[in-house]
Amino acid sequence: MDGRTAQPVVAGPPTPLVGRAGALTALDEALDASRDGFHFLALVGEPGAGKTRLLGELVAMADRRGLPRLWGRAAEYEQVMPFSALVDALDDHLDARRGDVAGWVDAAEAELLASVFPALGPPDGPAKARAGDRSGLARYRLYRALRHLVDALAAPAGLLLVLDDVHWADDATLEFLDHVVRHPPPGPVLVAVAYRPAQAAPRLATLAGAAGPRGHEVSVGPLSPQEVEQFLGPAVGPGRSRALYEASGGNPFYLEALARMGDTEVAALPPTVLAALRVELGDLSPDALLVAQAAAVAADEFEPAVTAVAAEVPHGTALAALDELVVRDIVRAASGRFRFRHPLVRRAAYESAAAGWRLGAHARIAAHLAELGAPATVQAHHVQHSGTFGDRRAVDVLVAAARTVATNAPATSAHWLQAALRLMPDDDATREERLALMMELSWAQGVSGRLAEGRDTARRLLRMLPEDDFPRRARATRVCALMERQLDRPQEARALLLDELSRMPSPRAAAAVPLRMRLVAESMMRVDFRAAQAVLDLMPDTADDWEPGLAVAVAALRPMPALAAGRAEEALRYAETADRLLAAVPDDHLSEWLDAIAWLCWAETSLGRYDDALRHFDRAAAVARSTGQSYILTNLLAGRAKTLVAMGRLEEATAAAEESVEGARLLDSGQQLVFALTQLCLAASWTGADEAAILAGDEAVQCGVGGGEVWEASARFARGQALVNAGRLAEGAEAVLDACDGFDEPSLDRGTLLQACETLARAAAGLGDADGLTTWVSLAARFDDPGLPSFSGFASLARAHALREARPEAAAAAAETAARMLSSSERRLDAGRALLAAGLSYLEAAHRGRARESLKAAAEIFDACGARGLKAQTDRELRRLGVRVSAGVNTAAAGGAAERLGLSRRELEVARLVAEGLTNQQVAERLFLSVRTIETHLSRIFAKLEVTSRVGVATALNRLR
Repeated sequence: MDGRTAQPVVAGPPTPLVGRAGALTALDEALDASRDGFHFLALVGEPGAGKTRLLGELVAMADRRGLPRLWGRAAEYEQVMPFSALVDALDDHLDARRGDVAGWVDAAEAELLASVFPALGPPDGPAKARAGDRSGLARYRLYRALRHLVDALAAPAGLLLVLDDVHWADDATLEFLDHVVRHPPPGPVLVAVAYRPAQAAPRLATLAGAAGPRGHEVSVGPLSPQEVEQFLGPAVGPGRSRALYEASGGNPFYLEALARMGDTEVAALPPTVLAALRVELGDLSPDALLVAQAAAVAADEFEPAVTAVAAEVPHGTALAALDELVVRDIVRAASGRFRFRHPLVRRAAYESAAAGWRLGAHARIAAHLAELGAPATVQAHHVQHSGTFGDRRAVDVLVAAARTVATNAPATSAHWLQAALRLMPDDDATREERLALMMELSWAQGVSGRLAEGRDTARRLLRMLPEDDFPRRARATRVCALMERQLDRPQEARALLLDELSRMPSPRAAAAVPLRMRLVAESMMRVDFRAAQAVLDLMPDTADDWEPGLAVAVAALRPMPALAAGRAEEALRYAETADRLLAAVPDDHLSEWLDAIAWLCWAETSLGRYDDALRHFDRAAAVARSTGQSYILTNLLAGRAKTLVAMGRLEEATAAAEESVEGARLLDSGQQLVFALTQLCLAASWTGADEAAILAGDEAVQCGVGGGEVWEASARFARGQALVNAGRLAEGAEAVLDACDGFDEPSLDRGTLLQACETLARAAAGLGDADGLTTWVSLAARFDDPGLPSFSGFASLARAHALREARPEAAAAAAETAARMLSSSERRLDAGRALLAAGLSYLEAAHRGRARESLKAAAEIFDACGARGLKAQTDRELRRLGVRVSAGVNTAAAGGAAERLGLSRRELEVARLVAEGLTNQQVAERLFLSVRTIETHLSRIFAKLEVTSRVGVATALNRLR
């Protein structure tokens, strides 16, 4: 166990380490594990338990290994500063290597990084994030850029990144840590964090577990009585040692603070360590105490000039006082600046100053920074503590700072907007500005994952708006209803819309139309398409008082209810009309209506108009990014992934689905997460990443939101499809049938029901279920619709599955018909599956030549689509026919090896490439999978082989030879 807590980045007297054998072993093992790839280490303990001291030991171990290391710390009084711990760790280092950064990341990533790190930004302060993306999801791309930067810094020797006191870190830092744990850099990186469990956010507390085999948590507890004696040394007698142990509870920092009091009677001391620290501060000279208090107000790491300003003393006096503070070990030198020896010492100094004096000190620092021309983001911390009611300049600084960080750190943006609103008088002169800022605040709260707070702000805004301000009330109501929907409160969303509509004098007024459109969307989400159609029937196509874009929005909503009612030809006509209107409208007229445009995009996918759907998804996504509509953006990305899967563009589909998943996690929206995971499940399944697909499907279904709505049924269908594709036929068929509600008033659209029938027929054929085959072929014929030609091939393919055993030639003919229909509809992957079915049927009929032709054509399609599982299956059949195909894993040997190791064949394939020394990125490129999928496989491989490193994987495989 430890003695004094000390940062290795600052000067301080060396102290012996007492005990902590288990913790030191864990640190050593984490460093060893990181040589083979990313590892995450968390030190968890109460204040003063010695986490920082152990981090210092970790740094010393890294130094002995020649491992580069960087150290940063979050601070109690700067908790809202974006990425403060990362800036503390990296900024000076980046300043020294600024010229290298351009070679490590591309121009777009460099621009994002410059918005965080002053060293990479313009001379006058951090750059703003790209103006082109205000969705709040730009921070996902920033996190990727940060991950690439960390990986570059790790080359070639590795990197130890230490972040201390992360219980005080801002939301953006915690989101990045969550991102890097889920998407670790391929290089040898060890990220070590320390935090207090009682103050840790849930996201922080689960990081080590989320890292799987790459994560480890070390609990840092109190010293034992015997260790306290060892720490104090022979000069302290047993009696006093016991008294100090009881007073400190074995906490090393508390023990140190009490021991510093010399022979003072321990029992007479106040019960808290802060009282002991105040006694220590009381022994300082008046100037030193004043400067210590000023430094505590200034910053976690402070400069003498700023403390002189805050303390209102000459610069020389401040320097002399700092000398005394260093001698007394209150503060320690840190590269021309200073830091308190421990956050608790800073707190004691801060709280020892009078509240009014602290306010004045913040004000003096804010004025000093303003004179220096410091960016608003640097001034804001002190302005929020010193600004007075009605202070126009303070409001302007806070608003400017909030808008600067809105993209990368919306939680901080919301904090500063709230501070600005508290200082702003509520009078006629500021009313309009206040209303506008509340709209910004609602958005910032929403995109930072604080949906309930954003909803509440929107509701307050509604109470403030005049009853007859129908346009703005409608806009605020739509935002509020959208957040209620994201909170899985559809009834509240609907009630809110109906209540606001009831206030309007005319149901056909222009301001009422957007609310009615939102009602249509709510009805469609509930699979109540009759109600949606009833509302649409009351809405004209256009009106003289409609604002630009509204006619497009109404047109965009019309196709889906028509399609759901079985009026496919009418739905197609509506889609064509909406397409024409959309082409004639500029982007700036669409920003208010993206939720309606999203419904058009999904309808076009359901109608098989894939090129149109992609074009509109991409355009709407660009508008969503530029206007900050993050909820719609995640929806659009998920829809884009669904369309790309249908077209067989699996690599693109996986990328879009993964971005949608990450965006949904940032938003903390269960509904959007289900949307995204559903498409990730399908993309991964058709790629051949069976376990990753099932994991995504399981999570989507287990989210527990959206019961009875179409998106929840879609998640169950995707999971069932993935199970069938993975060979778990009975379980998968049951899940697909459940998703279709037994085909008794199913929620899914007609095209998906056709696909479900084909999947069930394929499963029934594999299970030898003749009765099931008859049922599913009959149902497929019933759902087949000439108005939806892009899905007609599924009925023929279902028939091919049913005929293959008894009438293989007829099955081959049906499969070839299906292939032609699906190919003409741009469903390349499904066309390839039909050709595979034709080839297998020709094999059954002993037509080897025709079987070869069909299987070769199928293999080419699967290779182009990135459907590696289907490609491997097709290659096996071609080898049976004597066709030479590209070398791959020997499936027979792989099967035996996989069985002995407890791995799936895909996992064995990944393990062998890892054992060859390939990085995750290289394995992903070799197997045409995403890095995320490789990471998932590798986590499972580590667990199954009971190893913690790539070396362990290689060793386990070598045992088989």
